[in-house]
Amino acid sequence: MKIFINDKPLDILSPGELRKDKSFECIYDNPEDLPAYVDFHDDVLIIQPSHDIIIKLLYLLRTRKLKDLDSITIVSEDIKGLKKFIKSRFSIVKAAGGVVTKGNKVLFIHRIGKWDLPKGKFDKGETSTECAVREVEEECSVKVKLGGRICKTWHTYTRNRKSILKKTYWYVMECLDDSMMEPQKEEGIEDIKWLSHQEAKIALVNSYPSMRYLYKQFLKMVPKVHTS
Repeated sequence: MKIFINDKPLDILSPGELRKDKSFECIYDNPEDLPAYVDFHDDVLIIQPSHDIIIKLLYLLRTRKLKDLDSITIVSEDIKGLKKFIKSRFSIVKAAGGVVTKGNKVLFIHRIGKWDLPKGKFDKGETSTECAVREVEEECSVKVKLGGRICKTWHTYTRNRKSILKKTYWYVMECLDDSMMEPQKEEGIEDIKWLSHQEAKIALVNSYPSMRYLYKQFLKMVPKVHTS
């Protein structure tokens, strides 16, 4: 499980999932406490943290920029219990979206000054696939065919002083009809464009880290986009 908190990736792993070739600049093994001004930089590993440490870590990630930090990895024997505890610290919102292809191009939207991919929250009673198709078609005024699931992304934000954890299901989709394509401006979408892989890489520089992570997972499923 990878959660993006304040645009910093937090990986939650069992000991068996930790890559042997991964190196860390800061390692905390069974820490009893985190200093008030802990020097987190580059890649950080925290082994077997207590719930108190998790609470402090989440607060630190939410409230400080930590510009020198690349990632934090937490390793726990009780991975199920750890994930459950972390989720309990947030209000969970479910959403779904799609990476829409047309030949060797992918459909991007521009919203709040950043390039993004179309997605939205579940309506009552919807499945993740129903939500994904509806949101893509509404936000971009296109018709799509649903493909396989790429991955789930998790990211946090604050709204009305509440800490929200958004769980988004992502699917590959094929465009069937874009003759009426236009951005859904009432949802704050300023522009939509078909981008080649090279154009997408440039656009993703001005995007969210979770979108760059998603696009990498998409390319593993659809390798032909590499050559566009």
